[in-house]
Amino acid sequence: MRWDEAFEEFPVLETERFRLRKIELTDASNMFSYFSQDRVTEFYDLETFSTKQQAVELIESLLYRYQSRKQIRWGIARYDTNELIGTCGFHALERDHFKAEIGYELHPDYWGSGVMAEVIAKVVDYGFNEMGLNRIEAFYDPLNNASRRVLEKNGFEFEGVLRKRFFEKGEFVDAAISALLKTK
Repeated sequence: MRWDEAFEEFPVLETERFRLRKIELTDASNMFSYFSQDRVTEFYDLETFSTKQQAVELIESLLYRYQSRKQIRWGIARYDTNELIGTCGFHALERDHFKAEIGYELHPDYWGSGVMAEVIAKVVDYGFNEMGLNRIEAFYDPLNNASRRVLEKNGFEFEGVLRKRFFEKGEFVDAAISALLKTK
């Protein structure tokens, strides 16, 4: 499989504990349950959700961006309940340069349990071996040590801090960048 095939039919991936599947509008309540918490959005480029409709709109945007071949974002679902507990995927796709940016978030009930390291490993494998990527980047707030650690567990190397890289929540913020290469 290569790049285009990832957008013909949504790929379902499986890890030891989770199914990575297409996000559906029926996931809005679960998505709202974590995006409505300040601690989840502290380092995220979204304001904390105050209504379930915001989750619906985010899901619609993610689905549209997938259909437009601009990103692929998997819902992280428990095997036993199919409950959405977070997402992970690629955006800022640059086909001509064989690279993408990875992003993710997780319900706080699952923080510190190795979920995201497990999921990132599967998504990265898909990116390199199925989509043909050569470089996967991650931008994150330099103060977000949990994000830095999960990336390091998956072999991402810190490349530096880009000063005032993004405008988020009314202010310019720095962004740390780490990357993983298929070839060294």
